[in-house]
Amino acid sequence: MDLKLKNISHSYGAVEVLKDISLDIPQGQIICLVGPSGCGKSTLLRFLGGLERPNSGEVLQVGNPPPGSLNPLTYVFQHFALLPWRTVEGNIRLVLEDHGISRREMEEIVTDVLDRTRLSDFRKALPKQLSGGMRQRVAISRALAVRPAVMLMDEPLSALDSQTRELLMDDLISLWTRQPFTSVYVTHNLNEAVRLGHRVVVLSRRPGQIRAIVDIDIPLSDRHLGDPVLEEKQKQLWDLMRDEAMAADKELVNV
Repeated sequence: MDLKLKNISHSYGAVEVLKDISLDIPQGQIICLVGPSGCGKSTLLRFLGGLERPNSGEVLQVGNPPPGSLNPLTYVFQHFALLPWRTVEGNIRLVLEDHGISRREMEEIVTDVLDRTRLSDFRKALPKQLSGGMRQRVAISRALAVRPAVMLMDEPLSALDSQTRELLMDDLISLWTRQPFTSVYVTHNLNEAVRLGHRVVVLSRRPGQIRAIVDIDIPLSDRHLGDPVLEEKQKQLWDLMRDEAMAADKELVNV
């Protein structure tokens, strides 16, 4: 299933947040959204997920979700949102409980996603027993359990330390390599964008408009920390954003 944004514009009262955004999100690609603070990245993600509707324009779903999809669109947030009294497997099972599937199928799905995210040995653990990186793996497992057509990821690694972030990026690349998925991934971290994105969409300062789309043609499995090509792509992104990021920072400070 592909997603299409057509001429999306939106304001909150007198504040114009997004202006005339059109974007194709093809099946099987990770599209990263970057831009200055307050440029509307998370707002755009909410429109894609149907949590809000734009003032003008439309979001189109083209084609069918994957076979057995229980929820075509699902979120992974910055904060893990795990229920502390439920085990790892219990938190994953939660998103399956209202879909009318058999207990046997539910357990097969839980076992599969735990295996894919390397959490099988921790299925009986409670969230308080896990590190931040492990908790985010549980959140990703929970998202995968509903077999989404598109995963909408809103700064999922920003609350983690740099070492854990690197490990989670490796995990996401491994997951995609084993079974490609579609994702729209919001981040402030340009290293994440060039490591994970097939395309990186650069939004301008508010009102957010598409300033550039940077393609990264290196296979995900071949992207590594310190790769000079990726470092050059990261510099290209920062050159596109630097002046507007500085202006946005001053604007936020003065509010």
